[in-house]
Amino acid sequence: MSQRYVILDRDGVINVDSDDYIKSPEEWLPLDGSLQAIAELYQHGYKIVVITNQSGVARGLFTLASLHAMHDKMQKLVADAGGKIEAIYFCPHDPSAQCDCRKPGTGLYTRFAAEHQVDLDAIYAIGDSYRDLEAARSCKAKAILVKTGKGLKTLASHPELNEPVFENLYEASQYIIAQG
Repeated sequence: MSQRYVILDRDGVINVDSDDYIKSPEEWLPLDGSLQAIAELYQHGYKIVVITNQSGVARGLFTLASLHAMHDKMQKLVADAGGKIEAIYFCPHDPSAQCDCRKPGTGLYTRFAAEHQVDLDAIYAIGDSYRDLEAARSCKAKAILVKTGKGLKTLASHPELNEPVFENLYEASQYIIAQG
């Protein structure tokens, strides 16, 4: 049986986002229902992977140690809710670096696919920004937009979107679970 994965963006999908960046574990706060959503996906046989841009590292707003501490907190809270995050991939670069790992680039998606030997076209990818959707589309993943974080702004700026749109990660997770 092939492994079932769901790719999640972090800020604005799992946790509260901020235009001033999430810079510490204390600032990392889960969105209502997000931990439960991850737990239910996990309990239904999905492996969760987080792919996130974290340019705050390159901008000097927080250190790699702080980023790892935020991810440790996220992992613990997800585990406490009965879920598990299989892997976290992040781009620490500033947009001016023009790397292939920063979404909408697909470097982290292709790295994940190679490391886990999966076909991206069978995987859901949930994000709140247009660049999340672009990266998923470029890899042929099944893109989903949530209205949390930058989602409403993304929807207003791109009314032509064909991707499924949900209020939050919990609603998106229920859709994925129902698809089997």
